[in-house]
Amino acid sequence: MNIVVGYVHTPEGEAALDAAIAQARSSDAVLHVISGPDTGADNAFDISLEQHADALSARLDGLHVRNVVYAHDATADPADEILDRARTSGAELIVIGLRRRSPVGKLILGSTAQRVLLEADVPVLAAKRPPAT
Repeated sequence: MNIVVGYVHTPEGEAALDAAIAQARSSDAVLHVISGPDTGADNAFDISLEQHADALSARLDGLHVRNVVYAHDATADPADEILDRARTSGAELIVIGLRRRSPVGKLILGSTAQRVLLEADVPVLAAKRPPAT
């Protein structure tokens, strides 16, 4: 089994990755991670996309999760990238993170999660970040 997850270092991204790891462990699946950039407080890249992908793969290896990590293609639409990777890998599940957005925000900016939910050929697991404590 193959599982695809889109990951960026945000609370929503961590929730998606945690859910994908749990699914991969329970089904002995290969986790295909599309890894977005880590940015600092000034929104500048802390490390390169390739370094981030390598570090994430090492993290998953340490958790004994079979994985393939792809650095996000900055020229690609994230929804297209997730959907394309799901098709090419033969994924049986896509995992995405959700965040709350205003109706106007959705209208102006669109929604990667919405496109993946509507256009995916396989089931999609949507993970929300844990509530603030």
